[in-house]
Amino acid sequence: MPDPDSIPPAAQAAILAWYQDHGRALPFRRTNDPYPVLVSEAMAQQTQAARAGEAWVRFIERFPTAEALAAASPADVLRAWRGLGYNRRALNLQRAARRIVEVHRGRVPPDIRSLLELPGVGPYTARAVAAIAFGEPVGAVDTNVRRVLGRILAGDPAAMSAARLQRAADGAVPKDRAADWAHALMDVGATVCRPRRPDCEACPARTWCAFAGGSRPVAAVRGVASRRRPSPAFATTSRWLRGRIVERLRAASARTWTRVEGPIGMHDEAAVAAALIALARDGLIELDRRSTVAGPGQRARLSTS
Repeated sequence: MPDPDSIPPAAQAAILAWYQDHGRALPFRRTNDPYPVLVSEAMAQQTQAARAGEAWVRFIERFPTAEALAAASPADVLRAWRGLGYNRRALNLQRAARRIVEVHRGRVPPDIRSLLELPGVGPYTARAVAAIAFGEPVGAVDTNVRRVLGRILAGDPAAMSAARLQRAADGAVPKDRAADWAHALMDVGATVCRPRRPDCEACPARTWCAFAGGSRPVAAVRGVASRRRPSPAFATTSRWLRGRIVERLRAASARTWTRVEGPIGMHDEAAVAAALIALARDGLIELDRRSTVAGPGQRARLSTS
């Protein structure tokens, strides 16, 4: 009796053939060097792949090795991270580079356990680097991959527990094409097996897919969104405010103190002051504790150490 959580070899072959013809030509896919692969995975978290690709080219030119990234100031790293958002990822990537230099002699470790010990590296990133850079037959499960495998195997990703889906993902990897398989599943999910209005007719896995075969929830067929509380407008969030502050400091000259005061957007002076303290606590900025210059707000700059 076939394993219900197993991707048939014919489906594997069809997905890989589709990727050969339709895969996205992203800059960071031109290399399997572990350090650039790690950088690309850090950038692609919660960022569109095309935008991450453009930033990756500039970033690797500026910091071509883990040693170069480790030796830079956080301010330089944050400036090179411009346009990617989620600035904590930049500092975590630099912390990871410093650990790579200090513990692994400048080489990204090949095993998942050591990768998971790097700052900012979670289960997905560790497996993606292991598969793409080192050819390890492990499944990197992000949102796109979860949707593709969950629909193929169960008709709905929600029908599979995280552990079951990870086992299925690991078992689906062709042993000699781990990198291509990781990219192929991501691309199928991003361009064909979309959350809404999936293009099942264009999907290479449709013959073997429970979702395409009709085993799907009614809401998915009708395109009805799940009932969730509406998210607050982005400009009202602390993340928006923190991003605006970092962007303002990023535009200033290195080591230059800039006075930051409220209001900024819809955020009053108290909210700006709280955001400054939080950014300093997270290591993204420094506050000028010695300032005697009169005036509202607080002088700050991107972190220099």
